[in-house]
Amino acid sequence: MNRFGFVALAAAVAALPVSALAWGATGHRMIGEVATRALPAELPAFLHTPQAALDVGEYSREPDRAKGAGKAYDSDRDPGHFLDLGDDGRVFGGPALSALPQTRAEYDAALRAVGQDSWKGGYLPYSIVDRYQQLAKDFAYWRVDTAAEANPAWATHRAWFAADRRRREQQILVAIGELSHFVGDGSQPLHVTVHFNGWGPYPNPNSYSTEHVHAPFESDLVQATVKEDAVAARVAPFHSCDCAIEQRTAAYLTATGKLVVPFYEMVKAGGLAPGDPHGTALATQQLAVGASELRDQIVEAWRTSGRETVGYKPVSVADVEAGKVDPYPAIYGLD
Repeated sequence: MNRFGFVALAAAVAALPVSALAWGATGHRMIGEVATRALPAELPAFLHTPQAALDVGEYSREPDRAKGAGKAYDSDRDPGHFLDLGDDGRVFGGPALSALPQTRAEYDAALRAVGQDSWKGGYLPYSIVDRYQQLAKDFAYWRVDTAAEANPAWATHRAWFAADRRRREQQILVAIGELSHFVGDGSQPLHVTVHFNGWGPYPNPNSYSTEHVHAPFESDLVQATVKEDAVAARVAPFHSCDCAIEQRTAAYLTATGKLVVPFYEMVKAGGLAPGDPHGTALATQQLAVGASELRDQIVEAWRTSGRETVGYKPVSVADVEAGKVDPYPAIYGLD
């Protein structure tokens, strides 16, 4: 049974607060702030200010804060926060997480072939890839604006380049915040499983909880017991997989999915009870995993941006940075 079918059968789920659909405000804010403060020196200076970390933390919450905007908005975007993986690593017996199609349209077609669709199964991997690609392109424009602003040969349009750079810096903070949100969703085990809020109507030989455990774990427990300095202390060293973002995202979500059964074992042992340290430890660990992955993806997007093209007709970032091409016609727009 899919996520929305289960919700329809269990009316109480529909009454859960919006925060139950993702890490709550506290968790998402932590991931954004911790990751931004962990960025290496190679990233632009504007990302190393205290305000940048605070801004990313707040923008990280936006995909949840926007919920309730309207039926068209919500019905299309809400499934971007999760992926309903079965115990076989497939979405409703269709495409496997390890071999997802490159586009959401192809993914939806693969799900329709088994009588489902991406609105029912969720499309979290595509949300992550989409925001990563946007960030890489934003970084590319920032590189071009910065190089052009500093080049005396193109001084005629220096004021415009400077203004465009400042606008792009704001867009980058928003893009990082949105990427933070979906990467953060991907570190929460209940976002990558059909067992998203209790084990649900599936074989349950180990008698795992069928109670609504989603919000108590990611919102109530995090707000009450998880400390940001503890999350920051667990951020891992930078890791580059030297692979496509699609492959990196699949590996990341696969690792999170392996924690579903341990999560329910922890719940069964009383790990969500007040005073029990196990729930806090798991939440702290996974928030740190989310912050580490976000930091890594920001760095990868920055490095990728140097190989991008921008504008129309496109110019390469490398050529602009080398002073070979004035980018003004391409990025100001000559229609």
